[in-house]
Amino acid sequence: MNKENFDKTRSLINTRNTPDWPTFFSTLHDKAKDARLKRYYNTELVSGDTPLKDVEFVALDFETTGLDPKKDEIISIGLVPFDINRIRCRESAHWVVNPHRPLKEESVVIHGITDSEVSEAPDLLRILEGVLDALAGKIVVVHYQRIEREFMDQALKTRINEGIRFPVIDTLAIEAAIQQRLYGGVWNRLKGRKPGSVRLGKARQRYGLPAYQPHHALTDALATAELLQAQIAHYFSPETPLSEIWQ
Repeated sequence: MNKENFDKTRSLINTRNTPDWPTFFSTLHDKAKDARLKRYYNTELVSGDTPLKDVEFVALDFETTGLDPKKDEIISIGLVPFDINRIRCRESAHWVVNPHRPLKEESVVIHGITDSEVSEAPDLLRILEGVLDALAGKIVVVHYQRIEREFMDQALKTRINEGIRFPVIDTLAIEAAIQQRLYGGVWNRLKGRKPGSVRLGKARQRYGLPAYQPHHALTDALATAELLQAQIAHYFSPETPLSEIWQ
């Protein structure tokens, strides 16, 4: 991996629109009506100046019936707690949930979850407390934030008439910024260099991480956790403040 001339002092991620999450959580708690949401927002959250070495993360991944959160539904959830040095696999969790609709053949081919599996699975609302408890007080790590943020928000609006907001670190956004800094620009184009793919598997290859079978929520959550650990080890410092990369 080419790291020459990589400037660690320049911010990679645009965080201008990132709220002060602990303060924002206080506001969200006061507005929330559902007891589960109120408890989630009431859990203490680290501040943006916390060094990455002191942050508790949880990698989150969804498999869905499609890509439109207003038309499609979550069908499985995987999450893996970790920090920059350790992944706590024993505390990981995986749920299959019922989307209350037939699965599209093309999506079944991708994720391998069948109609019979989801028909016997609970609705998301029945496991919501467990999911929120697992996320509470941790910084959520995803690979492409629109999926997890928008699907979770829409799923709760449909079920309890309230959405959800939570801080994320997006390993896809980080990898895209790294690739652009290393290989973007006219000079690199003239030399035949260009930014590489930021798909989860391709990104992991650059750090020598093992290949996992994709499109299983728990495995993809684990893969995302490992990817963030590698990105921090190569391009950040344990002392880097959380505010540099959360959104």
